[in-house]
This record gives sequence, C-alpha cells and structure tokens, in this order.
Amino acid sequence: MSEIGGWYYEPPELVHAFRHTHLHPAPLPASRTRSNLACMGKLWEKGYDLDEVIERFTVGRDYLLDRDLLPADAAASIAHVRMLAEAKLLARDDAVALENELRSIAGSALQGEIDIRREDEDCHTVVEARLTDALGEAGKRVHTGRSRNDQVTAATRLFTRESLLDITDEGLTLVVRLLERAEEEQQTVMPGRTHMQIAMLSTFGLWLASWAEQLLDDLELLEAVARMNDRNPLGSAASYGTPLPLDRELTARLLGFESVQNNVLAVQHSRGTLDGRIVSALAGVASTLGRIAQDLILFSLPEIGYVELPSELCSGSSIMPQKKNPDVLELLRARAAVVEGWASQCRDVVRGLPSGYNRDLQDTKEPLLRALAGVQEELAVALVLVDRLEPNRDRMREALNAEVFATDYAYELVREGVPFREAYRRAAEEYTARDLPNPEKALAERTGTGTPGNLNLAAPRERVTSLKELSRSRRDRHVRAMTSLLGEIVPRIIPGSASGRRT
Repeated sequence: MSEIGGWYYEPPELVHAFRHTHLHPAPLPASRTRSNLACMGKLWEKGYDLDEVIERFTVGRDYLLDRDLLPADAAASIAHVRMLAEAKLLARDDAVALENELRSIAGSALQGEIDIRREDEDCHTVVEARLTDALGEAGKRVHTGRSRNDQVTAATRLFTRESLLDITDEGLTLVVRLLERAEEEQQTVMPGRTHMQIAMLSTFGLWLASWAEQLLDDLELLEAVARMNDRNPLGSAASYGTPLPLDRELTARLLGFESVQNNVLAVQHSRGTLDGRIVSALAGVASTLGRIAQDLILFSLPEIGYVELPSELCSGSSIMPQKKNPDVLELLRARAAVVEGWASQCRDVVRGLPSGYNRDLQDTKEPLLRALAGVQEELAVALVLVDRLEPNRDRMREALNAEVFATDYAYELVREGVPFREAYRRAAEEYTARDLPNPEKALAERTGTGTPGNLNLAAPRERVTSLKELSRSRRDRHVRAMTSLLGEIVPRIIPGSASGRRT
C-alpha cells in the first residue's frame, strides 16, 4: 500500500493482478506457495487451500491496511500476554519471551520493515507467525482466549485513539489561530450576507471567530465518540466470551482504556457502528473546513477581493499564464463530500446486519482509516491557509453600502418610538436616501454578546482550554500505557515519520 498525503491508494499493478486472476486463475508464484510459508498458515487452517479467486475477494485490502495496525496489534498482544500470565494460563518465562518479541515486532513495524502479503490475510497472522518462528510452542499460545474479532477491534481502537488525539490537538491549534486572527481583525468592517446578498454590518473578525466556534462544536462531538472508542473490547472473543478466567479489567488498565466495554455481544455490534459514528464526527470537521473554503473562494474572486491567497498556496494553469487557481480550497470543499461518503459507507454496511460477528464488518475498516488520515491532513492544510490569509481591509470597507445600514435605520426609528413594523416599512422606502453612517460608530453600538462589536472571545477560549485538558488527560493515559507495553523507544503506534505521525 502506498500513501499520497495520507490518502491511501492501491498501486495499479495490484488492481491489474486482481482483474487478471479473475479472468485467468493461476497458482500462486513459487516464492509465495504454502511450502515456502510454512509458518504463515492461516489462523483458521484446517488442512485445505482456499480457492485463489475466493481468497483475493475475501481478503480484499485488509493485508494492506493492516500494515498501519501492526504496532497497535503488538501492544494489545502484550497486554493480553500479561493477563494470561496473571491468570496462570501462560508460563511466566513464556510471557516474558513473548513480550520481548512483540516489542521487537512493534519497532520493526514502525520502521516499515514488516510486509503483509495477501496470503497472510492480516496483521494477526504475521504477528503470530513471527512469534512462533522465534519462540516455537510459546508463540502458539499467544492466541489463547482471543478471536481475531476482538483482536482487530482492540488494535483499531488503539490506533483510532491516537489518531483522534492528533486530530483534536491539530483542530484546537486551528481554532486558536482563528481566534487570534479574529482578535486582530475585530475592527475590520465588511458587509455581512444572507442568501449571498448584502445583509448587515459585519467584521472579518466575526467571520473568523464564527468558524472557530463551529470547529469547537465539531471537536466536542469528536470528543464524545472518542470516549465511546476508549473502551476495552478484549475478552469478548467472537461475540460470546470464552470459558477461561480472562481478566478484562486488567487488559483495560494495561492498554490505558477508560473502561471495559461490558457486554461481549455489544462489542461486535459496536464495531461497524462505532466506525460510522467516528467517521460521521470527522465528516462534521471536514464539512466545516469545506464551508470555510467555499467562503474564501468567493471572498478571493477578483470582483469581490476581500482576501488574497499568497501565490505559494495557489497552483497555475497549463494554458493560461495569468492564472493563480485556488485549487487547495476547491479540494477542501470536495473532501467534505468524500469523508461524508465514507461515513455513509460505514452506516450502510451495518444497517440491517443480524446480531453477532458478520464478515461485512471488514468493509468498515478502510473508510475509518481513510477518514482519520484525510481529516488530519485537511486540518494541516486549513491551518496554513488561515495563517497566511491576507485580508484586503480597504476593499471590505469600500463594499459597505446603504443596504448594509438599512436595518440600523429601522432601529433608529424604533428608538424614536416608531413601532417596529412601521419602522421596517419606512426604512425599506427611505434607506437609500440617507448618508452612510460611520461604520465604527455603528459597530460600537453592537454590544450584545457575540455580536460584531463584542466578539466575547473569552467564551470560545474557555472551551479550548476545557478540550485541551480532556485531550491532555487522554494523551497522558495513552502514552503511559503504550510506553509501559512497548518501551520508551516506541512512544507512538502510528507508522510514518520518526515521531510516529503519518505524513
């Protein structure tokens, strides 16, 4: 699997190979036959080979996606091993050996040194095969009391927890920058619009702060689904638990989960459902960024010219030499629809499923991982835009006309004792004949909380502080758990850059 800016795509040669085998099924290449993969048998191995066409279809892209989940799977496996040892289901010496080997696997995975092939099916098979190759019988004991169902759910939740922490922190950074710029531009007057037509007096600061508060709403919703995600699924097995004395509370503590997800059948029911809720919350963030982009596309039109995008943020035309195109804004706008599509995919996959595990749930993993990577990238792009945006204050002021102050005139008449409905009628007839009021004076009269003359930026800043504290608390718990399980050299579990963050 390759990545372009965090957006996954499947190399054309894989697509070609998949199509070719449907038309001309053939045996696997000699280098990838069962005899050369003695320790890579499927976890469900029963002595027969799966038809190759069926294998390609059922495995799908899991073997590619799971490369990102390998470190998280290793961490969850260490917690499981420690629990098995405490429950006297695994010898202490075996537990220590397994833990050391799992740490090594996590480190190698973060460096991109472990491959997963289609015949492996998933990361769980590769991890167990490596443990068995290195430790023999001890490696064969690691799956005791687990199903791949609770195993993948645990790994996905750990990966998602770290991703959501990154997204929340980057979202809050964007909110803070929006509020800083709002404070700088709180006296920058401009026309406000409804139905895209001139409405009333506004400021560029009001516009900036409005999106800061909308993003805070989105991030608070994201915090709610992050709490749903922060529950331990291990011990639920394939939906019905096991007859072994598994300590689910212990694995929850070891993995830094806030709580245990109680009902083992509910764990499976939540798998695709929770994916959909997370991606829906991410779609809210993407939608807000898309709407900001739409406004900036309009504001930067030469005929309007309220803002200008620096040249380094614009691409050019291959035929028109004068063009500076706001492609980045157009793609931000489009990605809102893309992320919502992934949310819809998750919701539609689980709609109408019977209880218990169903293989359909495999198809909610990719939209979840795509959305996590995509929205994080969008936030980074939006921060660059907001930071470097150049307002044309003179152009905004020049755009103020009699229409902007028509409602102000109606309220002048109200203060003189004229009933509002009569004042409304008179203002509609007379506003064009009046001299334009002083914009600063009109702005100063808007004293209500959150109005253009009183942005009350302290309120959203308090919300930022509250969300930062929640995020910091969850981050500290996550880092303590991962460090305890994987060691100081693996503080992050998301493959990518040296810091563990995907680029």
